[in-house]
Amino acid sequence: MVENGIIKDREPGYQPWPPLVRKVVLMIGQLGVGGTEKQVVLLARGLRDRGIDTSVWVLYGGGRNEDALRLAGVPVVHVGLRRFRRAGSALPNAAGLGGLVVRLRRERPDIVHAFLFHAYVIAAPVARMARVPVLVAGRRSLGNFKEGHPIALALGRLATSATDLLIANAAAVAEDAKRRERVRDGKIEIVYNGLHEQAFAQVSPAVVGTRNPVVLCVANLRLYKGHRYLLEAMSRLQRKGRPCTLLLVGEGEQLQALESQAASLGIDARFLGEREDVAPLLARADVVAHPSLEEGMSNAVMEAMAAGRAVVATSVGGTPELLCGRGLLVPPADPTALADAIEQVLADRVLAGRLGESARSWSHAHLSAGAMVDRHVQIYSQLLERRCAG
Repeated sequence: MVENGIIKDREPGYQPWPPLVRKVVLMIGQLGVGGTEKQVVLLARGLRDRGIDTSVWVLYGGGRNEDALRLAGVPVVHVGLRRFRRAGSALPNAAGLGGLVVRLRRERPDIVHAFLFHAYVIAAPVARMARVPVLVAGRRSLGNFKEGHPIALALGRLATSATDLLIANAAAVAEDAKRRERVRDGKIEIVYNGLHEQAFAQVSPAVVGTRNPVVLCVANLRLYKGHRYLLEAMSRLQRKGRPCTLLLVGEGEQLQALESQAASLGIDARFLGEREDVAPLLARADVVAHPSLEEGMSNAVMEAMAAGRAVVATSVGGTPELLCGRGLLVPPADPTALADAIEQVLADRVLAGRLGESARSWSHAHLSAGAMVDRHVQIYSQLLERRCAG
């Protein structure tokens, strides 16, 4: 049964759709660290587990998530395109795109599902020339990067016109696509990101050498993630006599600037770099903070919810959909509001426990990887049936 786009548990062996989908190609620019890349791995594994021939085609280069796919038996195809950074890349890419069309014709997938801007802009003409029956484009974030870039906006709209369906990972992302790209209601579906079952497992807390409350932030160190406002919030709490130890998991171009800011503020901020063992850190955290200035559907917030942590986050993108009544929301770029919300959670352990339990319960019911994969298969099947009927 489907309720609000979520497929509920069924009797074992129940098959709600005919086995129409036999081969799927998931297309993405690269497989490095990022929320979308994690979701591609989860989706590819789930499709393969359901007997669907699934491969991941990488346009530019591999990355850390490539090994996870290979271990799961999912083939990774390197297309070998070059990023369009200079004119010299145009000729090799033209040959590469031609080869991509030929390969798609040979492989004959039922579905091509492209993720992120470069992939779905490239997939649109290529899949159509290869006569792929169904083309799906993933919308994973707000389109703010297109502001002031009319060519990017025009390319996005052109690709959308050639695409059978857009799948957004949040209502906010869907509304953004409708507004910017003039997407009609019937051409976009919402499917929340999924969480692997390990995200809900109980783990032993990490050992952190501090007597202060621990605030954890898991996000790449990029400007739009808003770390500078979180550091300022930590400074405000320290001046109020409530010092915290801030753990920052992630890498990025803002590392040096943030390290300098933390030193000048005199706060206990520990930069841990990229980590695979986030679950023990979540188990140790008193509060999980997410100060992003813009967001699609945050995997970091979802994982904190699954771990039963109290989350304080900015009210941007799809985050309010996740935390409505299950976390504390504050305006972006507002260190005072961020500090006040963190202090509220630290001062009221009953509130912290209630928020954490509510977040864990809701995420378990709505954000499982199984529900996410089932919904994709259902959508793929419906699109393929419609194509065959037409």
